[in-house]
Amino acid sequence: MSKKRSVQNNCEAPGRRRFLQTSLLGGASAALLPALSGARQFGTDTAKTHDVPAFELDEATIANLQTAMSTGKLSGVDLLQTYMGRLDDVDRRGPQLSCVIEINPDALATAYALDQERQKKGPRGPFHGIPVLIKDNIDTADQMQTSAGSLALVGKPASKDSFVAQKLREAGAVIMGKTNLSEWANIRSSHSSSGWSGRGGQTKNPYALDRNPCGSSSGSGVAVAANLCAVAVGTETDGSVVCPASANGIVGIKPTLGLVSRSGVIPIAHSQDTPGPMARTVRDAALLLNLLAGVDPRDPATAASTGKASPDYTQFLDVNGLRGARIGVARKYFGFNDQVDQLMNDVIAEMKQHGAIIVDPADLPSHGKFDDTEFTVLLYELKADLNAYLAARPQAPVHSLEEIIAYNDQHRDTEMPYFGQDIFLKAQAKGPLTSKEYLDALETNHRLSRTEGIDAVMDQNHLDAIVAPTGSPAWLTDLVNGDHAAGGSSNAAAVAGYPDISVPAGFIFGLPVGISFFGRAWSEPTLLKIAYAFEQTVKARKPPQFSSSVLSDKSTHY
Repeated sequence: MSKKRSVQNNCEAPGRRRFLQTSLLGGASAALLPALSGARQFGTDTAKTHDVPAFELDEATIANLQTAMSTGKLSGVDLLQTYMGRLDDVDRRGPQLSCVIEINPDALATAYALDQERQKKGPRGPFHGIPVLIKDNIDTADQMQTSAGSLALVGKPASKDSFVAQKLREAGAVIMGKTNLSEWANIRSSHSSSGWSGRGGQTKNPYALDRNPCGSSSGSGVAVAANLCAVAVGTETDGSVVCPASANGIVGIKPTLGLVSRSGVIPIAHSQDTPGPMARTVRDAALLLNLLAGVDPRDPATAASTGKASPDYTQFLDVNGLRGARIGVARKYFGFNDQVDQLMNDVIAEMKQHGAIIVDPADLPSHGKFDDTEFTVLLYELKADLNAYLAARPQAPVHSLEEIIAYNDQHRDTEMPYFGQDIFLKAQAKGPLTSKEYLDALETNHRLSRTEGIDAVMDQNHLDAIVAPTGSPAWLTDLVNGDHAAGGSSNAAAVAGYPDISVPAGFIFGLPVGISFFGRAWSEPTLLKIAYAFEQTVKARKPPQFSSSVLSDKSTHY
């Protein structure tokens, strides 16, 4: 849910030294490392920046990394150790981003085995040997914990892989570790600080360390932005993929509900939950979506994807994808920040210049009418779904929402030093999913967000996609008062269970701002086509400087 500790010193890690002994930075460097001339310049810098060592894999894509491995310039073990060195430099030392909550002790052995397999049989596919980070609410049947950031679940790891972990392993990816998150995916308290968990502490935004990374997939967003991995997996109930994507200057895809299985993912609400890809480019996000999508008997919702999912979402990536696309502007999601509005207007004008047909305004008729019913549904489903998940994981230290509440009360110093668990208490007070209040709220949600919302405005205006600012520039992290985000556009697609893609649009005071493209169920091909063309036109992605605070240049530019 989008409501609302640690990976630092400039010593050279063993993995980096080993990497530099290869010839990668010779003839292969041009193929592996994209040009970054001027990429770190946002204006006059009046804030302190950390002296983070240069990183040889900065902004490397999956294709870059596969080329390096296939040509023998880099082994999977080298690749993993190089990313581990980067993690040590900026997550454990230096800026201390605190975005990775745990390192997989089996990762090195896995990378070695995959190297041997590559030599004997060739690569399994684009993810063979690629280190991937996943959110700490996704089950892995290994030595790592799956805790949703809570100390209440630390003890015995999950006994079975989630569908997501299973698909990653089958593709030859190396699960390098797990990312920090807003504890319990940000559904515990109405006064929480996004990116904080009892187990991991507070994750920092790499563009301005005193700013918030947004939640709840905060660690995944920060890790990708800071080049600790090529891609990561997050999860979303409402904004938890797209908001950290926006706040950390990366691409995030919240898929249609049922395209990616939720089995083995610590839940909030089955009517809205979904895992989703997080990457620095639309192409890499689409590659990860290829891997994650699939029918899973353990998640009945995935049956609906039969015949609707594409075997290869990269086929829709078209640099001319804006030409002729009818894009509606959801103006009612604007107005929370004048500079964000100006940035959005600028990039919308740019899209128009590249052939998009802009329909402005194109507001949802039901805008703002399902906020209360959404929360009602989340409360009911949280209790039911979390209890069901824990029942299927009997070795876990706690077995119900009621026991989690009791654990938190008994461990206030570590679990509730800054904010409480008022949402948990409200959820625990709810009845079963047969309750009339729940059923009425769920029907209202689907009707207002779908037939009287996204579908209605798209039908009326013959739209291919709807655009709006994903959210505000990152706010100051405030453990005393909690989050104070100014605005965002995730709720309609989240409640409807429809797809939403956030792409970097520009910067305000050196802070990234994303633009969201959302639309009908199963419209990922159309949205990816438009999002890719936008990305290639605007080219807004720039890596972070690890500044202590915001930079002095207040201009909005792209």
